[in-house]
Amino acid sequence: MLPAPESTRLVTIIAHVDHGKTTLADNLVESNGIISERLAGTLRYLDSDAEEQRRGITMKASAIGLRHVYNPPKMASSGGSSSPQDMVIHLIDSPGHVDFASEVTSSLLLCDSAILVVDAVEGICARTHSLLREAYMHQLVPVLVINKIDRLCMDLGLDTSEAYVRIRELIESINAVCASMLNSDVNDDTEAVDGDTSTNDNNSCLEEKKASLWSFDPIKGNVVFASGLHGWGFTIPTLARSLFKSKTIPMKPPLLRQYLFGDFKYNTENGKVLKWKQSGNNSSGEPMFAQYALAPLWEIYEGVSQAAASVGLRSETFAHNSVQNGNNSKKTENAKIQATTAGMERVLAAIQIGSTSPAVISSQPNNDRPTPKTTEDMQQLISRLGASSESSIFSAVLRRYRPLSVSVLDAVCETGPSPAKATLELRPKVLTLQVPPHQNDGFDMIQQAVHQCNPDNATVVAHVCKFASISRSAVTDPDLSTVSTDDQSSNIIMGIARVLSGTLRTGDEYYMFGPRYKGSSDDAPKQKIRCYLLMGSSFVRVKSVPAGHICAIFDLENLQLKTVTLSDKRECMPLRGFDFGLQPLVKVNVEPVNAADTEALERGLLKLSLADSSVEVTATAKGERILACLGEIHLERSILDLATVYCDGNIKIRTSDPITSFRETTTYFPNEEDFDSFRKSKIPPLRQTTIPPYCDEEGLEHANKGRCRAVVSGRGSAITIRVVPLPRSVYLCLKSKKLMEGCEEDIMMLGRALKCSNDESVLTPQSALTALLDSLDDIDNNGNGLLEAPILHNGRSVKAVCSTNGEIYIPRKDANNDGEDESYNVDGIEEYSTVQRCLRMGLDKVPCNTDTDEAPTDADAIALDKWKQDMRGSALAGFQLAMRAGPLCEEPVQGVAVILESVEIAMREDSMKQYIPAKELSGGMVVAALRSGIRCALLSRPARIVEGHLKLTLHSSLAGLGPLHAVLSKRRGRVVTDSMVDGTDLIQVTATIPQAESFGLAPELLKKSSGEVTAPELVFSHWEVLEEDPFWIPTTEDEREDHGDLTTASDSVALKYIRLVRSRKGLLVDSSKIVVAAEKQRTLSRKK
Repeated sequence: MLPAPESTRLVTIIAHVDHGKTTLADNLVESNGIISERLAGTLRYLDSDAEEQRRGITMKASAIGLRHVYNPPKMASSGGSSSPQDMVIHLIDSPGHVDFASEVTSSLLLCDSAILVVDAVEGICARTHSLLREAYMHQLVPVLVINKIDRLCMDLGLDTSEAYVRIRELIESINAVCASMLNSDVNDDTEAVDGDTSTNDNNSCLEEKKASLWSFDPIKGNVVFASGLHGWGFTIPTLARSLFKSKTIPMKPPLLRQYLFGDFKYNTENGKVLKWKQSGNNSSGEPMFAQYALAPLWEIYEGVSQAAASVGLRSETFAHNSVQNGNNSKKTENAKIQATTAGMERVLAAIQIGSTSPAVISSQPNNDRPTPKTTEDMQQLISRLGASSESSIFSAVLRRYRPLSVSVLDAVCETGPSPAKATLELRPKVLTLQVPPHQNDGFDMIQQAVHQCNPDNATVVAHVCKFASISRSAVTDPDLSTVSTDDQSSNIIMGIARVLSGTLRTGDEYYMFGPRYKGSSDDAPKQKIRCYLLMGSSFVRVKSVPAGHICAIFDLENLQLKTVTLSDKRECMPLRGFDFGLQPLVKVNVEPVNAADTEALERGLLKLSLADSSVEVTATAKGERILACLGEIHLERSILDLATVYCDGNIKIRTSDPITSFRETTTYFPNEEDFDSFRKSKIPPLRQTTIPPYCDEEGLEHANKGRCRAVVSGRGSAITIRVVPLPRSVYLCLKSKKLMEGCEEDIMMLGRALKCSNDESVLTPQSALTALLDSLDDIDNNGNGLLEAPILHNGRSVKAVCSTNGEIYIPRKDANNDGEDESYNVDGIEEYSTVQRCLRMGLDKVPCNTDTDEAPTDADAIALDKWKQDMRGSALAGFQLAMRAGPLCEEPVQGVAVILESVEIAMREDSMKQYIPAKELSGGMVVAALRSGIRCALLSRPARIVEGHLKLTLHSSLAGLGPLHAVLSKRRGRVVTDSMVDGTDLIQVTATIPQAESFGLAPELLKKSSGEVTAPELVFSHWEVLEEDPFWIPTTEDEREDHGDLTTASDSVALKYIRLVRSRKGLLVDSSKIVVAAEKQRTLSRKK
């Protein structure tokens, strides 16, 4: 039977990769007897997948339920007595690699506490920062585990005082990161509050509680000092109880813990606590933490190493060789360390002081693993476990001296909240349901049941955070074989859920609410389920699961939802959840080798996208199946699972080269900042407008210098548009509707280029922003904006053309047509000239000169009404369509502002003498015309490619810096920061690299540096314009001397990318046009 929520804890382990999460989990699992003591720390039990064992990293979150007897300390408030409590702890081991960040997100949503593991040597890494922020957003209660403290002794050779200072500084740096998160959150809340006194008081109370929970203080017991490899760990409260009970320090534990971790030293002669001052020669003695917490551990390590050296075994424990190997002549392969070996007496003496085993500190001691007190006890322990090497003796002795599992689980039980307390007090914003569109009493009762986490006689609510593929052989359920599924594969899909209220029962039917459920009962199907408990790699069927526990649910695969909320009441709503916007970085096209396996591949892709929430599968119009993943390792794992698990290994899959996403944009002309001179200047056509395939763009003859007159099909109307660059800073100002810091120069340049004021001397950043906001029609998420010029808005540049043939005026470029062109469409030439004069006003609100421009006619008023009512909305759709695919390589457009400047509409009189459009102007015609016009305007401006940049973080030795910089330089990478890791010879390097150059980076770094550089962690950083004209060719003598007559594709990085993308998409590539002039016959001589 599963206990009540008050006796349950839900905890996940989070850490940077290789900081010891799974090793720590092994020790916790071993405490329940699931694995043997000898294998704990090396087996990696929760990494049950073969690929995880091969790579040595965790790729999927694994959960297991553990039982623990918690012995709370005697507190004065509880009358000085405490009794053991039987607890159930659901433990989830989450991945540390950034490629599997979605697994961490689901784990944080399932749990209420987080065990943050930090390497004592490497300290805070890049992934540690992001995990702290994510856990804080989920409102979890953290417990800090400083792991690998043994490395301070064995690898760095620090003495106990130096190790104490290093640990203290590490805790201070972690608290500084937490404090910055709290301060930023407080500032956001302060801006959101209007000044209500009661609200401010409540917020201050909440902030104090948050500050207390997110402040790591060893005195409070939320910091565990540990070594997962050797299985030891302790907290300051347990050490204080041990020192008091052993009468080492005659001071009550509540008082003693205040001095154990701090700059204090203990005078054994008079029993006084004095202030400790750090000095280089240790003349001031040792702090209490170094003397009573670290000194016995250092003594044990040195004693065992001395014993190994005395029997002739080579000691590989101490990298700094502080313990010399003694009599090497006695070395023999069969040599074993015995309890009587020289050096073991140091070990036996050290473990008599400061032991934190339950047999010493508990009011009801458990003697399952007593600490050896005599040489005979030590020999029996060594013989029973078969411990003969250094590492095995370390583990055997230290697990009994200061057991890690007891310290960590006690800290979780004492610091971490129960599910009932978490939902009601600590996580009300996270563990809450979406508000229905129509409030009802039934929903209020369900929401209250969720907050109270009541398992008895309450509405059943459970939330599935993720789905996972499980082997049928790992499921303990005799009736599973009788369940009918669509395909009898060897794997099944199960949902991992947290029961929020009520009791979930096998065989019952429940309503299913997807994340986009809006309150309509017709959209909530009913489904029977089966419940299973998670035990690592195995799943055990159970009849019921009460609130506050985690379970697996079967029979949800057909819903095709990545998250789902279950309830027995129709009035329920889905859980709010979190969306962290994980962006896939690596995309490939997958296809079966045999076309007959296409259907099986599609079923496998569907299962993969369901089981892995971070995988995106899309189908293109060409029939491609694009698989997008978070990184190269994630991609390799996904393809392996697709072939072996989701397709049952029956098909062979072929994948393309990685697909890189780009953006298209433009930049300013040299003199574009001066509006009037730029408008009058004569600039020759850019090269892209004269070479195929870009010169074949429809309507390009009407574009010049970023302005295009988009003619609607049938020549019944024309829309003049202008395209200019929209800097990122100006885009953020437009989106927030206020000036941002550092945007003044960009916004002033854009204001002058668009002539936001007729008098430049009075133009300011604020006035330019105001003019842009007044003209703004739409703004998208890619940094683009659509503006409507004031002359168009007030109708000055809207003209009706009353032509005889029902068409607008189209200027012709050629003049030698025997006079025919002079009479062609001459009816609209006056309106065309008037519009061209109005374009000189830019975005200035000053009306056109009425002395030289004609006053609006009745036909113009009808044309303006036609524009505002029928054509303007279609123009917005055309803008959105044009931004999806640019003219260079059909990639999305970014950082562009489109200005609608004028409209000309051909009009005629009907039988009632009323003006109506001469030709039909449908919405689709306007959309197509505006899309084509924007593409042509972009082609008539300087073209640029925007590439995604990734942020990489790695550690390198001094010897690896040279190869590292060489590889990054070759791949156009840029080092941002590099700093020494305190106490080591490692350098932490942070750099950025273009995404297109990042594929295969890790293997090349390892090869070039001979393993001196760690594998980099890549996350998306930003988009950056590649400042290189892809169509540039040398024109001057100096340029020809430097670059030759023509540049090749390899010389231009931007053009190479454009050609690769066009080739992948099946578009015409300039270099692939073989026949240039097909009408000319050429005779080729054949040499015989």
